[in-house]
Amino acid sequence: MTKSLRILLAEDEYLVLMGTKAYVEKLGHQVAGVATDGEKAVELAIEKKPDLVIMDINMPKLDGIDAIKKINETLYIPSIIVSGYHDEKLINRATEEGVLYYLLKPIDIQDLKIAINISLSKFEEFKKLQDELKSTKNALEARKYIEKAKGILMEKMNLKEAEAMKRLQKLSRDKNKKLVVIAKELIEADALFH
Repeated sequence: MTKSLRILLAEDEYLVLMGTKAYVEKLGHQVAGVATDGEKAVELAIEKKPDLVIMDINMPKLDGIDAIKKINETLYIPSIIVSGYHDEKLINRATEEGVLYYLLKPIDIQDLKIAINISLSKFEEFKKLQDELKSTKNALEARKYIEKAKGILMEKMNLKEAEAMKRLQKLSRDKNKKLVVIAKELIEADALFH
């Protein structure tokens, strides 16, 4: 079983809401909040920061997909949309807004368990990809500074590329600073002379 989650429920039909709430709790999760309209769902999601949102597609004031879109503009929370009918356009729209699973009413506990597990798995995969992308961007950014600093050393001290790199690495060790920090400092110092 997955770890116990804090789940926000958004459903305007009382009986469906109580049934979903009972299933969520039976699966070992906690209901972090309950909303009966889309605007309240957005407000609660931003305030409570649940681990997952389960939202009906047809909500008063703001439909479920637009509510999820608004939530995701502030913080990305994995979400499951619940609908009374199968509609390809709605499924596509929900997917475009970051919804991770689409459940059809009436919901049973096994379907809900599967939806939660798949949504969390997809979300973890997405987060991992985001982290890898961020790491790659940071490495490329650092590389640009290091290359520029190497170029400055090569030009000013008439060094070959390998020697310039060794100098940067030695400065990094001697000053106990990251190579990219040394590179930035060297670039800033060089800029003062121009």
